[in-house]
Amino acid sequence: MLIRVFNDKASLGKAAAEQAATAIRRAIAEHGQARIIAATAASQLEFLDSLTNTPGIDWARVEAFHLDEYIGLPITHPGSFRKMLLEQLVRKAGIKTYHLLDGDAADPAEVVMRVGQHLASAPVDVAFLGIGENGHIAFNDPPANFSAEEPYLIVNLDEACRRQQVGEAWFADISAVPRQAISMSVRQILKSREILGVVPDARKAQAVKVCFEGEISPMAPASILRTHANATVYLDTSSASLLSSALRNQPESQMMVS
Repeated sequence: MLIRVFNDKASLGKAAAEQAATAIRRAIAEHGQARIIAATAASQLEFLDSLTNTPGIDWARVEAFHLDEYIGLPITHPGSFRKMLLEQLVRKAGIKTYHLLDGDAADPAEVVMRVGQHLASAPVDVAFLGIGENGHIAFNDPPANFSAEEPYLIVNLDEACRRQQVGEAWFADISAVPRQAISMSVRQILKSREILGVVPDARKAQAVKVCFEGEISPMAPASILRTHANATVYLDTSSASLLSSALRNQPESQMMVS
């Protein structure tokens, strides 16, 4: 796994978007289409804005999959990830083929099965991820299930995860945050040919340190990215501030982590 550190969120987002665009163009050139997984959250705004403004991407040949979504939350709610996916990526880019996780459906298990079948039908070229304050990837909170083979899971959200959503101002208080969600499984994420983690902000610094300097463990879910042969994690100086490496003093530097 490669870690890259930048001065700020804007330069981080631009660099990550350049790598993402290259991966998408390469997949289209080699396979006639690109299959991508997209995260949507406050941390992804600069990255997705840069990506959707990058020229030379044939978005009509891109198929997009949703990373996670709350159960019981309508698409009109500001915290809905499918709402963010549509606004931040799908509509801005002009993606025609996309698969939303309808967490407000009468039968979430049917959504898990149906979208999971589409996702597993062919390889994913590139996955865009964030990392939570508790170290989660998608909604795989600690202790994350590293062994589940299903593409999507119905998961319980821990308190730290739910408090993060309040801190990001999507919900008025923790009682308003759903207790369950649909999440792409860890194993499914790792099946992606390439993974890009976009992780700015000081509030992510402790998770970054635990996941990338501690043990690879379900208690630090994002630590599993260190086992992927083609994963790059983009940090800014704030999110990298607790790393013991000299990286924090050398913006726009790179370090291999295993």
